[in-house]
Amino acid sequence: MRVIFRQSPCIPAQNDIIVDGEKLTIREELAKTRFALENAYLGFDNVTDPDLIDCYIYELNAVMKRYKYLLNQAAEMNLLPDEERAEAYRPMAAP
Repeated sequence: MRVIFRQSPCIPAQNDIIVDGEKLTIREELAKTRFALENAYLGFDNVTDPDLIDCYIYELNAVMKRYKYLLNQAAEMNLLPDEERAEAYRPMAAP
């Protein structure tokens, strides 16, 4: 049995523009990190045990540092539009 693999970008190229794999990777990582940040906040809001509270505080700090790093990388590569860049650097409001 023969299997043929075809490599194609997740986002279709428009007008024969090559999709940069590194830029796509940073966008994907930003989305994953946003999701992890939301999960960490949800977990923090739902625990009462002091040890778990400490655990979620450390997790939130780690994920926020990763998110800030990825935002800086995306800004250097001009991946964020001006409107989204201003929104991305806005401090998160406490729930």
